[in-house]
Amino acid sequence: MSQTKREQIISHLRYVRQELREMHLVIKEDNLFPEPSELRGIMAQLEALHELVEGNSKNKSNTEAA
Repeated sequence: MSQTKREQIISHLRYVRQELREMHLVIKEDNLFPEPSELRGIMAQLEALHELVEGNSKNKSNTEAA
């Protein structure tokens, strides 16, 4: 995996983990659920992360098949 992709994946994971921690604290302390837009934002980050990882896996699979 290239260093740039690795850095992008690490960045996405850090962002998602931080957002989920904050949501968990609000739910735990205030019994309030996050806004739908917040959940959509997290889902978008997870999809972007999936595309980064999946894109890397596809490239690796194609290289190995050749």
